[in-house]
Amino acid sequence: MTSTPISNWTVLMTAVTAVLPFVAFLLIMVFTRKNERLSAGLSIGAVSVSLAGALFLIIQYRHLTTSVQYAGKWLVSGFITIPVGFLLDPLSLLMLTIVTVICFLVQIYSLGYMAGDRGFSRYYAFMSLFAWAMISLTLSASLFQLYVFWELVGLSSYLLIGFWYEKFSASEAGKKAFVMTRLGDVAFMLGLLLVLMNLGNLDILKLNSPMVTAVMSPGLITLSALLIFGGVVGKSAQFPLLTWLPDAMEGPTPVSALLHSATMVAAGVFLFARLFPFFSHSATAMTVCLAVGTISMLLSSTMAMVSRDIKQVWAYSTISQLGYMIMGLAAGGYVAGVFHLTTHAGFKALLFLCSGVFIHQYETNDMFDIGRKGGRHLKTPMICMVIAAAALSGLPPFSGFFSKEMIMAQLAGLGNPIWLTAGLAGVFLTAYYAFRLIFIIVFPKEINDEAAQENSAVHGHEETEHHHDREMAWPLVILAAITVVLGFGKKMLQGFLSGRLAGVEEMAGHHSDWLLYVSVSLAVLGLVVTWMEFGRRKAGQIGFVERIPALKSLFLERWYIDRMYRRLLDVVIYRGVSNICTQNDNRVIDGSIDAVCDGTVKSGRMISDLHLSMIQYKLLVMFVAVFFLALYFFF
Repeated sequence: MTSTPISNWTVLMTAVTAVLPFVAFLLIMVFTRKNERLSAGLSIGAVSVSLAGALFLIIQYRHLTTSVQYAGKWLVSGFITIPVGFLLDPLSLLMLTIVTVICFLVQIYSLGYMAGDRGFSRYYAFMSLFAWAMISLTLSASLFQLYVFWELVGLSSYLLIGFWYEKFSASEAGKKAFVMTRLGDVAFMLGLLLVLMNLGNLDILKLNSPMVTAVMSPGLITLSALLIFGGVVGKSAQFPLLTWLPDAMEGPTPVSALLHSATMVAAGVFLFARLFPFFSHSATAMTVCLAVGTISMLLSSTMAMVSRDIKQVWAYSTISQLGYMIMGLAAGGYVAGVFHLTTHAGFKALLFLCSGVFIHQYETNDMFDIGRKGGRHLKTPMICMVIAAAALSGLPPFSGFFSKEMIMAQLAGLGNPIWLTAGLAGVFLTAYYAFRLIFIIVFPKEINDEAAQENSAVHGHEETEHHHDREMAWPLVILAAITVVLGFGKKMLQGFLSGRLAGVEEMAGHHSDWLLYVSVSLAVLGLVVTWMEFGRRKAGQIGFVERIPALKSLFLERWYIDRMYRRLLDVVIYRGVSNICTQNDNRVIDGSIDAVCDGTVKSGRMISDLHLSMIQYKLLVMFVAVFFLALYFFF
């Protein structure tokens, strides 16, 4: 069925865009694993065609006002129908473009970063698998189909996080990410089943239609929305399932840029936006989502203030910015949340890829070591990272400024000022931790002269010593250009997304000059405080938080969330549930089987005593038997 007329050319282009990366995955894994160049060519070629298809579709439907759906019946049972197909609307077209652009740039960058790695072909195969799963998730016409690819994205994430499986920390990080995201996915599945039982359909357009309120009670809508939001919490690393994302930095840095900043973790926010009309039917669910996003944003910002690991700082930042997106959506700002998702994809991928250049060059994740070894001399990644950090901090005229201000306006329109206060506090914290990292690298207090001289010599022979630098540099330049200009497309994006909310009125934000000035002033204040502590010549490069041992320990230990999980596992799971299961296995199951076996052995031994050549006992038994038979027959 189709909601609007659709051409065969569109169907073909959408199918090719979605399926081609999966074909590349199969070809690499089955045929070309020993040929690294061909494997990379297949993967990059497939994602290039997908990117071209995405650009074709978004241009073809740039004036789209109603959704285009192409779906068939996949499963029918009684009144329950589950369709399969694809859904094109402004949100899916925008997300499709984001995914394919980031996948393409990361794969080009990986040619240099992963050169010489023993698992080069396997890496590109997993990249293609991820691209297929993420593209198909974006285009899904039903929640069931979306859930299938949601789980495949989780599988791809597990494979890529634990790519260097020889490292114990990498394999542990992959398992931690897989288990913690599965906790959220269980809630997501329960929410789908609840919707299916009451609505009889998992079609996204029907779920978002006003008719849902006539079929499902407000309580059921709230419960279903909260359960589905559990999947968002797991995938987007929100409180309380947020500690897996920093550990996921054990994977290659391009993986971090692809999965854990721009696309994979943003899938949770995409799901929230995808079902925004459905969530909007429940004020309670929206308030819970707002609270979760706010807590996640604040907690992760404090964690980033004390970390030394360059990738973990950006990982905490990702959690924080995803929290901002959820805050914007939960405050009723559909366009604000989606716009920040779009700008964040560009500048966060840029931050990770710039970090990858430093890690690739100096073989360390410690920002202090990078600074001591002369990190500021890497001009291209340094300039690009400053641009991305400014966008992250919400400084004009970079893209993050425009999208973050839209979220602040939405929060200002709410009745309770606590949400806006938390959002503004996050602006200060974001600028602080972002430029803390920048100033530590640019203004190191202890310079390793030998490392600096070696770095200078290396860059004097850049063409011969590091022939992969150019492959890693071009994606940085492109993403930096996107970060600079994307914010000026705010009105264009608003117009593009305006047709998405059929039947749902978006809550208007509170636009005022004072809010703009306050927000920018807080970002500048965060930058100034960071300069005083880490940038100026006499700075001790010790933050105000680090001067308080209790706070420093609290933030370094991630608010002791992991310790609480460890305690929960030890007390409730291992000593409680596991111990009960062990006792049940030993005493009830094994005990009953042992008792039956013991009874069988003893009865066998007792019966065997009758066959030990004791004639008198046998004659006695025979006499008694004959006696009772005689009584029975004669009397």
